[in-house]
Amino acid sequence: MNMPARKICLLGDFGVGKTSLVARFVRNTFSEEYLTTVGAKVDSKEVALPSGGAVKLVVWDIAGKSALDALNLTYLRGASGLLLVADGTREATLRAALDLLMQSRSLLPEAEAVLLVNKLDLVERWEVAPSTVAELRRTLPVFETSARFGDGVEAAFAELAGRIA
Repeated sequence: MNMPARKICLLGDFGVGKTSLVARFVRNTFSEEYLTTVGAKVDSKEVALPSGGAVKLVVWDIAGKSALDALNLTYLRGASGLLLVADGTREATLRAALDLLMQSRSLLPEAEAVLLVNKLDLVERWEVAPSTVAELRRTLPVFETSARFGDGVEAAFAELAGRIA
């Protein structure tokens, strides 16, 4: 039986943890070393679905930006889902993630989106208020994640996989 493959893209500002989230999800690893992504990096992983089936996620980790340019729009083409990533310690990155979602809607009006507020391991330094997260949950699946320790990472990817399978 052929397993369906679905393209998903990670969008978010610089330094929010997109590459670390992918490493945690695909390889269950974390590195303290910060390496900026140039262009896009592609990985994949099979995800079991609650229905008993499975889907292969082809994960595009797109270089951090607060606005989409022509190149980013090219990377997004054909995506079924978006993982929007914000850094809980920098509230401006949450606005950037939501702006990126709005910008991507012109190209991908039907794409499913899940928001990850990352760096849960630094929650005492968060600028994003719990009330803001609660408000966002009314319109979007929101996961508080830690790429460092893995909190919420599998659940966030599984949520998106279930929505696009």
